[in-house]
Amino acid sequence: MKHTINMGLALAMLWLLLSNHFEPLMIGFGLASVMLTLVIALRMGVTSYTVSPLKLALLLPRFWFLLLIEIIRANADVTLRILGIRPISPTVITVPNVHKTDLGRAMYANAITLTPGTASIEVSKETIVVHALSKDGAEQLKHGYLASIVPETENVKPQQDTP
Repeated sequence: MKHTINMGLALAMLWLLLSNHFEPLMIGFGLASVMLTLVIALRMGVTSYTVSPLKLALLLPRFWFLLLIEIIRANADVTLRILGIRPISPTVITVPNVHKTDLGRAMYANAITLTPGTASIEVSKETIVVHALSKDGAEQLKHGYLASIVPETENVKPQQDTP
């Protein structure tokens, strides 16, 4: 229960920060969206554990910066392939999913999909099936650089509230 309340407060603060609206109607809409998000999170069971938010907050800026560099590089590669300077050779590969948590696996799969020329097709605990625009792009994924920039997260069990 304590974790759910903390999650609700964090969502409310994030909503206020991002919306910057303080009129009663807009506050009501924000409260409704936070409550709906909490209900969905409770039904999904994601409030039974959490990822250390401080650790993740410290690691995300580096991840976003490195991901942005990879997106720019991949955009240049896709542009060269569209212009016919480099050949297009579509391929489907399976890459190992080295992350131990659901969040790490999801961030890795999303990073693959965000990078132009690649798309995650299927994600499991051990592997990710990826469609790549070229065999070169597929080989780069096999080397694991993109997997190495995703922050390693660990599940932290919340302490049980005592009555």
